[in-house]
Amino acid sequence: QVQLVESGGGLVQAGGSLRLSCTASGNIFAGNTMGWYRQAPGKQREMVTTITSIGSTNYADSVKGRFTISRDNAKNTVYLQMNSLKPEDTAVYYCNINWRWKTSYNYWGQGTQVTVSS
Repeated sequence: QVQLVESGGGLVQAGGSLRLSCTASGNIFAGNTMGWYRQAPGKQREMVTTITSIGSTNYADSVKGRFTISRDNAKNTVYLQMNSLKPEDTAVYYCNINWRWKTSYNYWGQGTQVTVSS
């Protein structure tokens, strides 16, 4: 079983910054992809950004240039640096890890609230 523990959410004013962290534990395949997704009230969960085990990244257009994802493979930890935050970034942010080895594996964290006030 795999567990993901997130930290770093909170309340910030527009234009401010926050840094989220997520550490995975358990039986983790080395060739995995970690990422951050978010869900605002009344909306579907959406991809924010992902990073593969070799560092390839993907960003939603809405966060390009403002958010940066990074990871420490030795610690099974992924980070999300969020700068120039906007009220529309307000959501519950979920950490995700997934990989495919004979079958697909997909795990989620419990979520951390990010609130950006105007």
